[in-house]
Amino acid sequence: MWHVICWYIFKPTTPGRSFSISCLKYAKARGLRKKKELSEKKLTRYFVDHRKVTSYGGRGGDGICTFHSEPRKEFGGPDGGNGGDGGHVILKVARQIKSLSTILSLYRGNDGESGGSKNCYGKKAAHTYILVPIGTVVKENGKIVADLSSHGEEYVAAYGGLGGKGNRFFLSNENRAPMTATSGELGQERVLQLEVRTMAHAGMVGFPNAGKSSLLRAISNARPAVADYPFTTLNPHVGVVHYQDFEQIAVADIPGIIRGAHRNKGLGIAFLRHIERCRFLLFVLDLSKPEPWQQLEDLKYELEQYDRGLSERPFCIIGNKIDLPESKTNLVLFREKLRQHVIIPVSALTGANVEELILHLRELYDGYLEDARIKGCMPVKW
Repeated sequence: MWHVICWYIFKPTTPGRSFSISCLKYAKARGLRKKKELSEKKLTRYFVDHRKVTSYGGRGGDGICTFHSEPRKEFGGPDGGNGGDGGHVILKVARQIKSLSTILSLYRGNDGESGGSKNCYGKKAAHTYILVPIGTVVKENGKIVADLSSHGEEYVAAYGGLGGKGNRFFLSNENRAPMTATSGELGQERVLQLEVRTMAHAGMVGFPNAGKSSLLRAISNARPAVADYPFTTLNPHVGVVHYQDFEQIAVADIPGIIRGAHRNKGLGIAFLRHIERCRFLLFVLDLSKPEPWQQLEDLKYELEQYDRGLSERPFCIIGNKIDLPESKTNLVLFREKLRQHVIIPVSALTGANVEELILHLRELYDGYLEDARIKGCMPVKW
């Protein structure tokens, strides 16, 4: 009977099929799950470019009043140790952080430990670090107190309190048995406003549906959302243009500006602040619409109303959608109106003349490096 059961369990399989006593044969093959890309609408929920933060430094530990005591040593003297210092609240720049969505509204530093007997000092509290993105501006009462523009840069938002003194600290020739010990100090309290301004060499400025996002996809590896309705881009995107000499130029796609943006219409001034850090501007105009030169005048007016001198930075005029029939006619009229400026006609859809745009972008970047060298300041590298 036993031989029959064993023969049944290890019965050979039919020819052409592999035999396995493991149930893995019937398990489903599991592939690696691909991370879903967030849509522009969902991505906007997580993009926060301003935040109000209240920070409290940690309280210092208390000093202690004790006296040394051991057999056959009646007057051992004071041996109360000092308290440890409270921890600071520190803002630290991290390049992997892209927005202020993870920043809380309240931070408290760690408290220092109290002192102990036998001259034992209390442990200093660890600092509390708040990771912020590159380009964070710190304001207090409306005034800029810090501009965090490089990876690893730190700013102390609130200092921790000093630790109290134990009675050993007050020992002197006049007072051989001090009974005094002080409490730890309270930490600093500050209310700060954090703002993120996109760090890029060039900023694309244009009206909604001018093709800025499509153009950024054409010249870089960035993949902003593209659709045929206005305000597709709801938060800034940064793409990097690579050159053969390993130079890199960062280009920011700023959400569409409309007439009256400086009065907070449309997306308003919420994203105009991102243009402030751009070293030169790329005006992206829709050549398929009549009188494209009027678009340029309106964009310059909005920038000038927001910040004086912003429209006077080095710029390049890009005429997009040259693949449409009406665009060629408008381009001729546009060049007659602005003979002193170079207009680069491109098609973000077909990729026509994109190479000329990339070369002109490099000329603007080299001019920026030359100006930085003359002024003796450090140019921003991506």
